[in-house]
Amino acid sequence: MFHKVQKVKALPNFILKVDFINGICKYYDVKPLLEIWQPFKALKYTNGLFNLVKVDVGGYGISWNDDLDLSCDELWENGYSESL
Repeated sequence: MFHKVQKVKALPNFILKVDFINGICKYYDVKPLLEIWQPFKALKYTNGLFNLVKVDVGGYGISWNDDLDLSCDELWENGYSESL
């Protein structure tokens, strides 16, 4: 089952606020990805890139550019309901 993304907002400290079309809001911490996946390091070292996050067409995920994206399922399953 897809939990489509309606809106995404970049917050300080590499946190994303993700609003899903079912009305649920979750927060997703991108920091662990910065250490695990080489392409995600660009979010840390490219000034302003993290803030360019957008919802992909159809709401099936989010992306920053052609190389950096996350699926709606990843955001749903590993997001949390309260802000840190």
